[in-house]
Amino acid sequence: MDSKKRSSTEAEGSKERGLVHIWQAGSFPITPERLPGWGGKTVLQAALGVKHGVLLTEDGEVYSFGTLPWRSGPVEICPSSPILENALVGQYVVTVATGSFHSGAVTDNGVAYMWGENSAGQCAVANQQYVPEPNPVSIADSEASPLLAVRILQLACGEEHTLALSISREIWAWGTGCQLGLITTAFPVTKPQKVEHLAGRVVLQVACGAFHSLALVQCLPSQDLKPVPERCNQCSQLLITMTDKEDHVIISDSHCCPLGVTLTESQAENHASTALSPSTETLDRQEEVFENTLVANDQSVATELNAVSAQITSSDAMSSQQNVMGTTEISSARNIPSYPDTQAVNEYLRKLSDHSVREDSEHGEKPMPSQPLLEEAIPNLHSPPTTSTSALNSLVVSCASAVGVRVAATYEAGALSLKKVMNFYSTTPCETGAQAGSSAIGPEGLKDSREEQVKQESMQGKKSSSLVDIREEETEGGSRRLSLPGLLSQVSPRLLRKAARVKTRTVVLTPTYSGEADALLPSLRTEVWTWGKGKEGQLGHGDVLPRLQPLCVKCLDGKEVIHLEAGGYHSLALTAKSQVYSWGSNTFGQLGHSDFPTTVPRLAKISSENGVWSVAAGRDYSLFLVDTEDFQPGLYYSGRQDPTEGDNLPENHSGSKTPVLLSCSKLGYISRVTAGKDSYLALVDKNIMGYIASLHELATTERRFYSKLSDIKSQILRPLLSLENLGTTTTVQLLQEVASRFSKLCYLIGQHGASLSSFLHGVKEARSLVILKHSSLFLDSYTEYCTSITNFLVMGGFQLLAKPAIDFLNKNQELLQDLSEVNDENTQLMEILNTLFFLPIRRLHNYAKVLLKLATCFEVASPEYQKLQDSSSCYECLALHLGRKRKEAEYTLGFWKTFPGKMTDSLRKPERRLLCESSNRALSLQHAGRFSVNWFILFNDALVHAQFSTHHVFPLATLWAEPLSEEAGGVNGLKITTPEEQFTLISSTPQEKTKWLRAISQAVDQALRGMSDLPPYGSGSSVQRQEPPISRSAKYTFYKDPRLKDATYDGRWLSGKPHGRGVLKWPDGKMYSGMFRNGLEDGYGEYRIPNKAMNKEDHYVGHWKEGKMCGQGVYSYASGEVFEGCFQDNMRHGHGLLRSGKLTSSSPSMFIGQWVMDKKAGYGVFDDITRGEKYMGMWQDDVCQGNGVVVTQFGLYYEGNFHLNKMMGNGVLLSEDDTIYEGEFSDDWTLSGKGTLTMPNGDYIEGYFSGEWGSGIKITGTYFKPSLYESDKDRPKVFRKLRNLAVPADEKWKAVFDECWRQLGCEGPGQGEVWKAWDNIAVALTTSRRQHRDSPEILSRSQTQTLESLEFIPQHVGAFSVEKYDDIRKYLIKACDTPLHPLGRLVETLVAVYRMTYVGVGANRRLLQEAVKEIKSYLKRIFQLVRFLFPELPEEGSTIPLSAPLPTERKSFCTGKSDSRSESPEPGYVVTSSGLLLPVLLPRLYPPLFMLYALDNDREEDIYWECVLRLNKQPDIALLGFLGVQRKFWPATLSILGESKKVLPTTKDACFASAVECLQQISTTFTPSDKLKVIQQTFEEISQSVLASLHEDFLWSMDDLFPVFLYVVLRARIRNLGSEVHLIEDLMDPYLQHGEQGIMFTTLKACYYQIQREKLN
Repeated sequence: MDSKKRSSTEAEGSKERGLVHIWQAGSFPITPERLPGWGGKTVLQAALGVKHGVLLTEDGEVYSFGTLPWRSGPVEICPSSPILENALVGQYVVTVATGSFHSGAVTDNGVAYMWGENSAGQCAVANQQYVPEPNPVSIADSEASPLLAVRILQLACGEEHTLALSISREIWAWGTGCQLGLITTAFPVTKPQKVEHLAGRVVLQVACGAFHSLALVQCLPSQDLKPVPERCNQCSQLLITMTDKEDHVIISDSHCCPLGVTLTESQAENHASTALSPSTETLDRQEEVFENTLVANDQSVATELNAVSAQITSSDAMSSQQNVMGTTEISSARNIPSYPDTQAVNEYLRKLSDHSVREDSEHGEKPMPSQPLLEEAIPNLHSPPTTSTSALNSLVVSCASAVGVRVAATYEAGALSLKKVMNFYSTTPCETGAQAGSSAIGPEGLKDSREEQVKQESMQGKKSSSLVDIREEETEGGSRRLSLPGLLSQVSPRLLRKAARVKTRTVVLTPTYSGEADALLPSLRTEVWTWGKGKEGQLGHGDVLPRLQPLCVKCLDGKEVIHLEAGGYHSLALTAKSQVYSWGSNTFGQLGHSDFPTTVPRLAKISSENGVWSVAAGRDYSLFLVDTEDFQPGLYYSGRQDPTEGDNLPENHSGSKTPVLLSCSKLGYISRVTAGKDSYLALVDKNIMGYIASLHELATTERRFYSKLSDIKSQILRPLLSLENLGTTTTVQLLQEVASRFSKLCYLIGQHGASLSSFLHGVKEARSLVILKHSSLFLDSYTEYCTSITNFLVMGGFQLLAKPAIDFLNKNQELLQDLSEVNDENTQLMEILNTLFFLPIRRLHNYAKVLLKLATCFEVASPEYQKLQDSSSCYECLALHLGRKRKEAEYTLGFWKTFPGKMTDSLRKPERRLLCESSNRALSLQHAGRFSVNWFILFNDALVHAQFSTHHVFPLATLWAEPLSEEAGGVNGLKITTPEEQFTLISSTPQEKTKWLRAISQAVDQALRGMSDLPPYGSGSSVQRQEPPISRSAKYTFYKDPRLKDATYDGRWLSGKPHGRGVLKWPDGKMYSGMFRNGLEDGYGEYRIPNKAMNKEDHYVGHWKEGKMCGQGVYSYASGEVFEGCFQDNMRHGHGLLRSGKLTSSSPSMFIGQWVMDKKAGYGVFDDITRGEKYMGMWQDDVCQGNGVVVTQFGLYYEGNFHLNKMMGNGVLLSEDDTIYEGEFSDDWTLSGKGTLTMPNGDYIEGYFSGEWGSGIKITGTYFKPSLYESDKDRPKVFRKLRNLAVPADEKWKAVFDECWRQLGCEGPGQGEVWKAWDNIAVALTTSRRQHRDSPEILSRSQTQTLESLEFIPQHVGAFSVEKYDDIRKYLIKACDTPLHPLGRLVETLVAVYRMTYVGVGANRRLLQEAVKEIKSYLKRIFQLVRFLFPELPEEGSTIPLSAPLPTERKSFCTGKSDSRSESPEPGYVVTSSGLLLPVLLPRLYPPLFMLYALDNDREEDIYWECVLRLNKQPDIALLGFLGVQRKFWPATLSILGESKKVLPTTKDACFASAVECLQQISTTFTPSDKLKVIQQTFEEISQSVLASLHEDFLWSMDDLFPVFLYVVLRARIRNLGSEVHLIEDLMDPYLQHGEQGIMFTTLKACYYQIQREKLN
């Protein structure tokens, strides 16, 4: 050994890894030699060809050694030591491969390099004998739209071809021969092409023999199986077959499917050679089952056959017949024979016709044309003329294979049953001839015994693939169950009964795809596909034909193949269960089993007790790396042995009959073996600090563990599941759950074992171990499995199994003891089974141990040490935790055995575990009767109080336990609170009390945290919270509370009461979702009540208090009515709006006003769309009662008394044309009694009236025609009386203001504390903001800013000044901007009611005065509120002293002397409600109010407007002259756009233009004060222009000013000037009337009246 041993400080010991040892094949027991001339670099991978080899070192360099004829220099052709391939320097190579005479390498960025022999194009270079240097191969996918270079993962090289596996898992091929799998005849292929046949499938690995190719492909995800299939999913044949003998019928349910796999788009296969050999060993016994001999007499082409003996043996071990569909291992269902339904057959036919089937027989090596399967039954074109014979032949075979039990049939029986079977299938069985034919004419001259053997196997393979195709069967066969001719008479009744007994359970034990694990770990659901030359049977399809395209080796389905190796003429497949299947040439015993060759995979016998974990295949030998007891891999050799010196007889060079163990334990730990033609090579690691040994131990034990789990699955679990009457359905479900979780765990372990094997081939970095990186996968799978098995245990599963399973268990007692590692003879069978099922949990301890061993190989400070150490403790923790779980389960099971049976059934649940119980009288109920029995049982999800015959279950999530204080009576008491009960438990001793309190607290805490009772990964055990939270989220259904009976609450709790956000649902469909307080709805919530009659629901959204609707809310009734407003005690109370009628927003009738106890009472406005009337007045008990006003859309106006919704008593009625009636009424619009009727012209009638207005009135009375003088005195009298009978403005909308005072915390207006009011405002703002945060509408940014600025309260210290007044004004403007502020809310409501009142029918000119009064009343009442909030604000009309004198003294307009304040106070410094609040209120109320003004002034404005239009036709100078403006004020020149122009007689609209513009702005302002400012500015503009032309100081006199102003007014053309004038007049601050602005306003008013009187001739 010339290895350079260096003491290495780092744990990895890298220099002692990857040592190369080389043997000569066939001449053992020779000791290996070191590779000559090789230094100490760590080798990761080696590959050997016929005479050369390639090494890959861990730093990604590639070295070649051996005979290298393609190199240029003579020295390099046979170098003495490995040569570095310089062309690859600088590239980091990740994998290498060699063919017989060429090599390849793949770099880390996915580029493949090839070099060596290229005569067949195997290096992907055209017309070149040799490729001396590694040369990059360009592989581009022509289908991809941008031509992308394909990245390569792995290469495999044969003698004349190369395959590359791309990163997208597709195969690319180049070289020569059918082993490329390409559809082409032009060889060599030098441009890599994709193997289209496998496109779309996930290829995991490729391997190349000399002239054949293998691929490991991931299975397609299996479709979900129906629980009881009546027939095979794949070939639609019955799962139950009946075979007719002379005296009895054989009914069999062992169905052998010819297809074995679903035909889907991406996978068509060759039916002629689909081998489904029954000789694959059953999973139960690893032994060959190959005793069938099927001899078909091919020489005789006569129409009669010699006796065909068909005997199919099936091993006894097939206790549950194995369905040969490996992908879905079902314990086959016995079923009533039934024919496939039409649909399924059609479906199957469609699938078949979609795929053409290619058959390549081996006549002269040339491929036959492919023959698609057609819809009709046509015999395949190239079948020989013996169709009928071979058809019969094949049909007998197919019958035999379909009937799985032993059938020995003579020809007569066969012929007899044939006829029946043919009737039975009602189709000419001609297409079967094709398959039988292609098998019947094998290679000529069947002399060689080897070929005879192959021939027999080939028939064996055919059996399954040539079952009759039942395509036309559905035509008659659909309804003929068991009505076959001549059958029923002979069926024994017992058999029929057996056939009719349906087994209802099928459990699929292959776990479903676990996406996560499959992505991280190698898949075990694999298929093997082979193609190329098959002369030696190396393709494994049961024949010796070549294949041009990949074909699936059916009998390896479900065998979990994880690695393929191809030798010269044989193939090896390594499975996850550490077994090897081999097939192909066996001349030298290289297959590792009996000495004949095999054309189908057969299990190799390497070592009796140990599994194989790595294989290599040489030209004519195989190598197997085997797990040994001390975890050091043993190397077995099987194959060619060269004769020893002395005897050179040619026969002797045969080879080893059984694999031979090579003694290589001294070398170290072999991690990888590679085989070539004459030599093989091993890479060995030295075991430094036990690191390598620990890795091997982990891998070996994991693989063994998988084998054991697989055995348990197939030999114990599956038979158990297929037993009859396993007890109750729950038990069966639990057992199935156990089985499926077991399978999942088992599959994960298998994957992990496979991944560890490949891990050992690689760099072996501890941190990339899956068990470290993805530990949660393992922890979760183990936990899941443990949960299901403990649930099964608790439900008494093992006891229930005892009876049905006893025979099975007794038979297999040794097997059980062997698997469960129980050595004691006396152990109960059930105990053994129990141990067996808990076996997987023990594995966690092993993980922990090995990880700890690995950790000790590192420095304590290193991250690897930390990670390994953490993981180790993690697994150990889980192991202990699961151990505790098992103990809990056993404790619970023991408890159920003693518990009275009746209660057990209702209380026993799989997940429920017992924590403690008071059977020892340790707890009793306080104040319990003397003879009462009280038994308390604490489970992990509930506390049960059991009495003599009843019990009550209290879920833990809603259970609160607290200790009673000692002095409460000196008792050791626990107070238990649940939503509907409260009781006290007395414990016998203080210790019991603490025990129970602790147990309950922990259990409650656990229940609240849910299933996360796993130990926290990574950190030791966390400190448990002692006290579960008093406030928590839980779900509970009430059972006795009268209001909540059977309702379910889901939400927050506090000490036994719903508290916080939650949802409450009643069984009748009522539902409340929102806030709770102390068990009652309180806060903001939503409530729905279904209305069964109308099939809709009532829906309330709003505020609640103590379980009742209280505060603002919106209630939508099922009838379509909607109420928005205040509630109290579930009733409408306060101000509210009710919309009803058709719910189009434009036309429902509306009521807005005050409600008392669900009834309209107080002032309200009712808009009745249907009658076109609007009532504004008092209500009582839902009817109009008291004073009121009615206006109609036809202009009628009534005010007066109402009684019970009718006009009754005194009233005044005005019609549109000013006809007035005042007097008595008896009904709506019905005059009755004394009254006066006044005509528009002043005539009036006094007397008695009766009749309805508008339809003829009877009058008894006197007619007066007043004289002119009288009329002037009388006429105003009526209008004077007009407002008396209406509701006074201050009485209106009281409820709205009361609500606002109440929000500020006052009993009535002004009664309360100011600081309390501000507190309430703050609370209102914050809660509203919080609600807004939850609500879908998001506040705009400006709103948020407003809210933030409102949080500052204007503070005032010292004397009140103008600045403070401004602060208050600004605060008010902001407050009224947001409805979240009580004042803002008030203003919003007032605006709503005002608009409701005066819009639509309410826009009646008679209501103008009412409207104005209402605004004034609002101002007064809001001002009262403001003064309450800001007590320092002076009262109405008082003056605020100025803090500083005004900067400039402006001369007064008319008087000339400086303005003294006393005379005309400047607006804004006298405190008035209108000055402060109109700017806020009026803009919002302006449209309806101005509309009323416009209606009222309609007539005079029309006259005014006519005048304006007429006068405006005049040019400026004419108009000035006409109006009598003094000449000196006429502008002579005008500057227009900076140029001065002369005023010509024609000039129009040019003089005083700026003043005109200024005045026009009066229409764009809202408040009187703003309008007055506009007028003032107009005057100043006039003065400016006059001053400009006069150039001298000058004082206006009213006589001079008026005509000029009149001119400006005319030119301004303001349409509704009258309305503007009246509005200013009505709402102007009274103190302004005598000031300067007052005078100017009077001037404007005068102009307005003047214009109406102007008469132009």
